[in-house]
Amino acid sequence: MTTVDKKEIEKFSKMAKDWWNPNGKFKPLHLFNPARVAFIKKKLISHFGLDSISSKPLEEIKVLDIGCGGGLLCEPLNRLGATITGIDPSNDNIEAAKLHSREMNLNINYIRCSPENLNFKNEFDVILNMEVVEHVSNINLFIQNCSKLVKKNGIMFVATINKNLKSYVFAILGAEYILRWLPIGTHDWDKFLTPQDLEVITNKNHFVTDEIVGMKFNLLSSKWNKSNDISVNYISTFLKN
Repeated sequence: MTTVDKKEIEKFSKMAKDWWNPNGKFKPLHLFNPARVAFIKKKLISHFGLDSISSKPLEEIKVLDIGCGGGLLCEPLNRLGATITGIDPSNDNIEAAKLHSREMNLNINYIRCSPENLNFKNEFDVILNMEVVEHVSNINLFIQNCSKLVKKNGIMFVATINKNLKSYVFAILGAEYILRWLPIGTHDWDKFLTPQDLEVITNKNHFVTDEIVGMKFNLLSSKWNKSNDISVNYISTFLKN
């Protein structure tokens, strides 16, 4: 069985050349990135008891970024010292990521595959599923495979979109049709997950829920910030037990 949705791969492959254009099709992710990186960094320093003063606080931490795209998250985390493996089923995405990391003189291991094809059992301290679970074909199998890849007491991040009327209005009608931040068809509301849905699936697969935070976009400042409001965008963290 596979977790890969071929239509989703084709969709993102067509946009692969645009990954590192901050004003291109991935502009929303470029805007989201500082808030994502800050949240991940703070959480990892706290969870693993790392040196917060160090310029490379994530040294010794092995991170798997699933659905890494062009490497927007891999690169800043690698600069913070983490050993990064980025995987993506799209060859175009992986090639874009490899090219850019070479240009930046960064050492990141990029592999074209999905989690079920990765033979790195209990290898990683951290798994990142950032804006990915709403694009996979079989969420149960996907989380099951993630569980096999992360060490005991390791941490998994899942950033996704809640499933309710408000998220439909904001994430699809607003972002795709009205503001045109994203290409029409980027998201399928049927694949959105409530935090409760996600918790049930992860708990079945040897994860315990750690924290759920909201992420909110400020239209005036064009910045994302952590929020108590999880009604649209949220990040859940889970610990492997």
